[in-house]
Amino acid sequence: MGDVLIHEGDHARELVVLHEGLVKVTTRLDRDRVLLRDIRVAGDVLGEVAAMGVGPRSATVTSCGDVSATAIPPNELEPFFLAHPEASLALNRMLCGRLYRADRLRLELGAYPVRVRLARVLVELAESYGRPRRTLRGLDRNRVRIDVELSQSEFAALTASTTHTVHKALARLRQEKIITTGCRQTSVENMARLREAALLSVPVA
Repeated sequence: MGDVLIHEGDHARELVVLHEGLVKVTTRLDRDRVLLRDIRVAGDVLGEVAAMGVGPRSATVTSCGDVSATAIPPNELEPFFLAHPEASLALNRMLCGRLYRADRLRLELGAYPVRVRLARVLVELAESYGRPRRTLRGLDRNRVRIDVELSQSEFAALTASTTHTVHKALARLRQEKIITTGCRQTSVENMARLREAALLSVPVA
């Protein structure tokens, strides 16, 4: 845990394919502050912008636990994409998806209060990295454990707010029995209500 796969500012151009594990993508704002930009999991690719020759690495990628990854050097990457245009198309679609998501997040930062932004982050984490609770009747997809360890300061970075404001928003979601938290672990107790808090669904009257 804590191994750096990619260093911000480095001029390396390898494309990193993440096979297993989870990593955090961060950018240094100044000497004392680091911004958490994203989380990536198995199946994601890392360093794709620098791999295409568009400047140095724009972020640092750090492992969260055990990680298995492959670094593909640029001299192998271009011939591969020329021989497999479907792979190049898939990468372009992924990049477009990330740009769409980034644009959407920027719009949400100004359009919604912190509680809604936090709820949307939790919905995305639960849908992408969550594990439904196992019961005697099978999997309960309305109750999900998020397998990503995030501190309140990291939630604040993801929602572009302060740690104090996120602390209050998390406390309110706990009071409403929508989530539970402890030891950097977050569990969703009611996905339907969390989506309502995120303004992603309209409750039935």
